Parts: sequence; structure tokens; C-alpha cells
Amino acid sequence: MSDLLKIADKTYKSRLLVGTGKYKDFNETRAAIDASGAEIITVAIRRTNIGQNAGEPSLLDFLPPEEFTYLPNTAGCYSADDAVRTLRLARELLDGHKLVKLEVLGDPNTLYPNMTETLAAARTLVKDGFDVMVYCSDDPIIAKQLEEIGCVAVMPLASLIGSGMGILNPWNLQIIIENAKVPVLVDAGVGTASDAAIAMELGCQGILMNTAIAAAGNPVLMAGAMKKAVEAGREAYLAGRMPKKLYSASPSSPTTGMIG
Repeated sequence: MSDLLKIADKTYKSRLLVGTGKYKDFNETRAAIDASGAEIITVAIRRTNIGQNAGEPSLLDFLPPEEFTYLPNTAGCYSADDAVRTLRLARELLDGHKLVKLEVLGDPNTLYPNMTETLAAARTLVKDGFDVMVYCSDDPIIAKQLEEIGCVAVMPLASLIGSGMGILNPWNLQIIIENAKVPVLVDAGVGTASDAAIAMELGCQGILMNTAIAAAGNPVLMAGAMKKAVEAGREAYLAGRMPKKLYSASPSSPTTGMIG
């Protein structure tokens, strides 16, 4: 069965997108990403050298763009202007690359998204010809507005960035998924494999994570676990779970033709 993730004009076998930050070195980054099976990797332009700092080790040498789809992101930006400026720089560094991840933060304590600034940046970037995947709150109205602006994917948080708290509001995610015409990917808050499986069982098209893998005791082992969890959750979603029946127990074997 063909079941590919389509983002903008490209398709991918893997529904797990991973970040490249917080690893002890680029060798560990590469090993974890290989174990995850990810085809799309996100890069914080303000924190990772992809050529802007001449003479320093470059991520491009360890994860060549010929092997992976780069997703430059605006981590650390607190205004629409900063985010737009950062992604225009990324486009120059990556030879006109269009696919980007927009995130505009509200404050340094919670890293909660500032949706007013995010909406403003999204409008500008879409007009500039970017394919914008956008990190957002789990507000169904905001998610629909971002889709109507022209974003190619919406990425609601499961919980705060780096918290590992898992999915705190599955009902909002469900509403966003049921009303979206673009892919919905959970971004932020996944802590372990079961969180990833639950997100996929809800119907998310994919998951983006960084800290859950990079901050694990064994990042490479956790990357492999996340790969399996995303695949298992997707298969369970496609299979369709049995209905929940609070007060109606049902035996797992037939009750007719019983002896005695």
C-alpha cells in the first residue's frame, strides 16, 4: 500500500521529521538521524552553521542536502521581521530553497508561539514564494487562518517546546485535523515513543521533534524507537480502532454453540 506524506510538491516515505540541535557533536547528529529514518531535517539558522560562519564545521558536511530535505527554521525569533529576515538568509545560503519552517515565539520562559506575529510573517513569506510549514498553538481557528493564507502545513504544539509533556489537548488536535486541507504535523512536546504513536493514531500526518531524541540517554536508540512509533501509530490510524464501549463488555470468542 502506497502511503506517502506530501508536503508542497514533494512526497516522502518517512512521516518523522527531526531537528539537528542539542546533540554532543555532528557525528551523533548524523547517527541519530540515520536511525530515525527521517528524510526532512530542520535546522535553526540562528544556531547552526550551514555556511554562514566560514572556517567552522558545517552541518552540510555531515548531512548533505543531496541526501536530505533541509527545513530551515526561525527558532529564537520573537518578531515577524526577524523571522522573515532569517528565512531570506536561509534561502541565500541554500541556493534558493523554498521549504521553510516558521516559528515566532512569544516569550523566553514558555517559548509559546506569538500567533499575531506568526500570522504576519506567514503572509509575507507566502507572498515571497516560500513554502511555509508553520509552528502554531493548538487553536483550530488559527490553524484554519494559516491554511487560508497559503501555508503548506500547519504544526500545532502538543505541549511546550522541550517539555516532553506529550499531548495535552487531543480534542483540539482532532478538530484541527478534521478541518484541515493541508497536512497537520505535531510539533513540540513529544517526550517518548508512546506520545508519537498517540499523535499518529489521532490522524496527524507526521511529527517533528528534536529534544525527545537529542536529550534521551541514548539518542540513537530513541531515534529508532520514534521511527517505529510513528509507523505503528500511522498503521493503527489507517486500520481504524475499535469503538470504545464504556458499559458494554464483549467477549473475544463466540458465545453461541457453547457446551453446557
